[in-house]
Amino acid sequence: MKFLTLIGMTCMAFLLQGCTVLAIADLAASTVVYGVKTVVNVVDAVTPDIINKKED
Repeated sequence: MKFLTLIGMTCMAFLLQGCTVLAIADLAASTVVYGVKTVVNVVDAVTPDIINKKED
């Protein structure tokens, strides 16, 4: 019985590690996306005429 519990806990540990890797990858991707959006907004605020050209 203890052997089966040990095997079960080992399997759970491996599954949780996979979830942790996915969560870290998701966090990294979200950080990059929001960082790029922030840079674009700052550039747009500093130079609105270059990015948002109005057609007359």
